[in-house]
Amino acid sequence: MKLPSLFERTGLTDRQEAAVKITLANLRTQRRSRFRILACMDDTDQSLLAVRFAARLAASDECDVIIMHVRPIDQGLHSGGLQVRLARQNMMEAGFELPGVSYLKQAIKILAEEGLDITGWPCTSQNQDAWGDAAGDTKVEYKSPAGRSVVLKLKTAPDVAGGIIDQYELGPYNLMILGEPSRWRSELRSFFDAGIVQTVTTMAPCSVMVARNSLEKQGFFICTDGSSRSLQAVRRASVLAVATGQPITLFSAAPTANAKPAAEEAVANAAALLKAMKVPVAETVTAVGDPLHVIVERGENYRLIVVTDEGRSRLQRLIKGSLASDVVRHAKTSVLDVR
Repeated sequence: MKLPSLFERTGLTDRQEAAVKITLANLRTQRRSRFRILACMDDTDQSLLAVRFAARLAASDECDVIIMHVRPIDQGLHSGGLQVRLARQNMMEAGFELPGVSYLKQAIKILAEEGLDITGWPCTSQNQDAWGDAAGDTKVEYKSPAGRSVVLKLKTAPDVAGGIIDQYELGPYNLMILGEPSRWRSELRSFFDAGIVQTVTTMAPCSVMVARNSLEKQGFFICTDGSSRSLQAVRRASVLAVATGQPITLFSAAPTANAKPAAEEAVANAAALLKAMKVPVAETVTAVGDPLHVIVERGENYRLIVVTDEGRSRLQRLIKGSLASDVVRHAKTSVLDVR
């Protein structure tokens, strides 16, 4: 079920709503000049990988990192309303542990281990009522002297997937990172009962990465089919690869031998694009076979497989399928689904 929009929940007057929209528009304009990563945390080891990937992908001072935990509405907090209100005033230092705060504190340690130590940065706290919940939404923002922002956010929402997607309204974000779920549902079953990761991967307005245990591997395995949409994905992924010092492999799969020349042309066009951008390419590869099978097999030994999202709705994916979604589901390494 689609969540009400940000403004539908506030009850603002028309004049107040107009003022808020202007403020948000100005904020979004400022943020669009930066690369913003949203990493989602929960109580799983996979979500810790999402934070580690966020730290490594945010390689420069032009990158901001937002670490978020979504907490379902009122987990028995009515009885501790006073403690909750006190905790909201200083989320990270409060003795009272809100559900999810421990995850965010762990994120600070992981960021430091990855070379992004924010403990000495000035910080500000902000909280906002949400859904009538005692705790509401709370965030702590750390700012570096160079202007980089790292935000820890505890968000309240009726469901986790909806809360993550709803967060984009307060962005925007270039990339969302989630840990791999414990199980995947088929396209048919996910149409009626999708898990958190599948829902976000399908519905997020920006690129989504599913993080697996592949940080010890090297290289971006960037897939292309020669389409303009795919070339845009190649361009975006290659910039990220260069920023993080990862070698680039361009790959195209031909479903039949007769289609191999088209696959070779797709790789050649992608290589020409990157050459014009002065981006080095480590190798170009084509293979004949079922695209899903060869992408998953060939990409297994790389840190990251990059695929291009087809831009299909959940219903269209059910009818037509989605190679990007299938790769995200079946790959043995991390996958970046570019939009």
